[in-house]
Amino acid sequence: MSAIATYQYETLQVSVTDNILTVTLNRPHKKNAMSFQVIDELIAVAGRISKDKTIRAVILKGAEGTFCAGIDLGDLNHPKNQAFAIWELIKPWQSSFQRVCLVWRDVPVPVIAVLEGYCIGAGLQLALACDVRISHPDCQLSIMEAKWGLVPDMGLTQSAYGVVREDVLKELAMTARIINATDGKELGLISHCSETPLEQAQQLAAEFAERSPDAVLASKRVINAMYGQPATTLYKEKIWQIKMMLGRNRKLALRKAKQASTVFSKRQFR
Repeated sequence: MSAIATYQYETLQVSVTDNILTVTLNRPHKKNAMSFQVIDELIAVAGRISKDKTIRAVILKGAEGTFCAGIDLGDLNHPKNQAFAIWELIKPWQSSFQRVCLVWRDVPVPVIAVLEGYCIGAGLQLALACDVRISHPDCQLSIMEAKWGLVPDMGLTQSAYGVVREDVLKELAMTARIINATDGKELGLISHCSETPLEQAQQLAAEFAERSPDAVLASKRVINAMYGQPATTLYKEKIWQIKMMLGRNRKLALRKAKQASTVFSKRQFR
């Protein structure tokens, strides 16, 4: 058993079999929505993976048939978390919201996301930062932020680059449309569709483990370098999110989610 799995986590289940680490988001009562504690624990696990040279691959999944239904809005909007959330947006380096996704691009082993049920908002941004995405065909996918009058700000400018065409990404981000994984595969969001995505992920992880761990790492590093984006894109995510949160149409977006007849104000920014 790896030392990683001996740590106690409140929102994650972590196990190791044949040097394959499986990390399970474990908040099924919230459809595995990403709370602040989930963010902290995912970042901690990723940091430990980087130090454990016995791990050969990671499988990232959600408990009870759902990957992640997005950010936990109750947690995000709780008054006790407001100061922390604001600091994460204004600090000049990666926010925790960006780090929890992009850290999976940095770990020195391949990361496979297993998608079922819902993969929405923060969930999809987390999945896009993984090296491979294997999904059940019926899994629901969405870049949902526009529905709430917000902009994707969890590293999408880095993780989606080279994965999804620019026009496809714009359309999905601007409409907040929900699509299934079968359509998502045609658009490039999904690597493989399978009726048994966890089994296929385990087979792929075992295949990775058959190769030299240094060759696998080198492949990940050089291919990621092909699609490297400057850190200024992450800064733009945060600046635009602050504008959205302070803008007048943000409140109207929240109202429109409950009352379809709500009319937005004229565009505020340029």
